[in-house]
Amino acid sequence: MLAGPMGGAGEPTGDVTQVYPCRNADASARTYTVEPRDLLRAMRDAEAHGDEIIGVWHSHTHTDAYPSQTDVRQAVDPTWIYVLVSLRHGEPALRAYRIRDGAIAELGVALT
Repeated sequence: MLAGPMGGAGEPTGDVTQVYPCRNADASARTYTVEPRDLLRAMRDAEAHGDEIIGVWHSHTHTDAYPSQTDVRQAVDPTWIYVLVSLRHGEPALRAYRIRDGAIAELGVALT
């Protein structure tokens, strides 16, 4: 899970202040469901630091860093940032998206 500040319009500013690794409750390479206890821990810690959960990240080991149909179907919050890391070509490739009503929009990424 990704945490960061919210902007004035109820949208994440895009700054990620904390990253919370979570277990996949599905124990699957094809789908994921964040382990509820890990999600609760992340939410509480983010709130304690004045932030909110603003998104999620996961890897695509054999496909490009682009949302799959499963990713689109499981997109739970239209304000969240969905970060994908592809390991398909050896060197990791990172891309970020918003997924709203099934529409995928790529976001810029700046690593600092």
